[in-house]
Amino acid sequence: MLKGKKILLGITGSIAAYKSTLLIRELIKHGAEVKVIATTSALTFVTPLTLSTLSKNPVYSDFSNEETGEWANHVELGAWADLFVIAPASANTIAKMSHGLCDNLLMATYLSAKCPVVVAPAMDLDMYLHPSFLENLKKLRSFGNKVIEATEGELASGLFGQGRMEEPEKIAKQISSFFLKSLPLKDKIAVVTAGPTFEALDPVRFIGNYSSGKMGYAIAESLHEKGAKVYLVSGPSSLKIGQSAITVQNVTSADEMFNATQALFDKADIVVFSAAVADYKPEIKETQKIKKKEETFNLKLVKTKDIAKELGQKKHAGQILVGFALETNNEEQNALIKLKSKNLDFIVLNSMNDAGAGFQHDTNKITILDKNNQVTSFEIKNKTEVAEDIVTKILEFIS
Repeated sequence: MLKGKKILLGITGSIAAYKSTLLIRELIKHGAEVKVIATTSALTFVTPLTLSTLSKNPVYSDFSNEETGEWANHVELGAWADLFVIAPASANTIAKMSHGLCDNLLMATYLSAKCPVVVAPAMDLDMYLHPSFLENLKKLRSFGNKVIEATEGELASGLFGQGRMEEPEKIAKQISSFFLKSLPLKDKIAVVTAGPTFEALDPVRFIGNYSSGKMGYAIAESLHEKGAKVYLVSGPSSLKIGQSAITVQNVTSADEMFNATQALFDKADIVVFSAAVADYKPEIKETQKIKKKEETFNLKLVKTKDIAKELGQKKHAGQILVGFALETNNEEQNALIKLKSKNLDFIVLNSMNDAGAGFQHDTNKITILDKNNQVTSFEIKNKTEVAEDIVTKILEFIS
């Protein structure tokens, strides 16, 4: 079950750090790729050489490597992982996680990670039962982190009780179970369109729009995290997808986007039309650069194909189609017209009148209107969180 999974293992300052070497072996044995972040105190219990040899990857501890001068990019590490496992997790680290403190590479990665996080505590009996620690653990769970409880047994202090980190073999099994439970879209195929389209006037000019592709890329990654096989058809964008398992097909024009999406449509269980496709294109694309000669220049435009509408007519049983509507006036009325005419299951409405919504922003504010006449409005959120809301709606339709 762990074949091809990317697991980031955080190791903190606990005598149980020696168990992390066995956990690495278990994870790799089951097909996972493992990278390690160790705190400075963790490295007093287990050496970087041991960890790098077992994981077959460099060990990250500081923000920069003094010998090579390389910078350890905590954002990239967090984006790389399918799962971030912190084992052992000391009381100190759990306190930092619950309060958002950031004084080392592990904490910086935790605070920027987009993937789920699993924590396996390890400490002495009295520490484990202290009210402040239990409150911190409760807080971690409220953030959505999974906790693998410590077990009872003989502790390093000589006491007997709860505080031992769970055995590596059992942690590996729980991680496998986690992936099974957290993949509701396993065996589903999803197609997502994203970004703008550019419609050429001549070899150097085009008609386009301000779409960055951020919303579509976030949806593609969220669908992937839920287990779907994702195909992303992307117009011109500077973004890079964070998951190598997502198949990206780059296109430029509306015609290219239509052809690429149509080729994938029949096998798709889920199709999300989030791209900002140009409504019109020049009737004629000049083969040479248009020279500035006259005071005025008349340009004849023709309609592009309405990708969602054309493919919506070919929708097959069980297929979920999602559209987007960016409106400036009569928002809900216009969105409902698109919902019905394009044969969608639901449509995501953006209003240009909402601050922080629409093109270029890292945030978005949406309203979802579905074919069952349900209307759900959301507060402004980061686009990653908006993508989760949209995928949750997809899961409702599937179930």
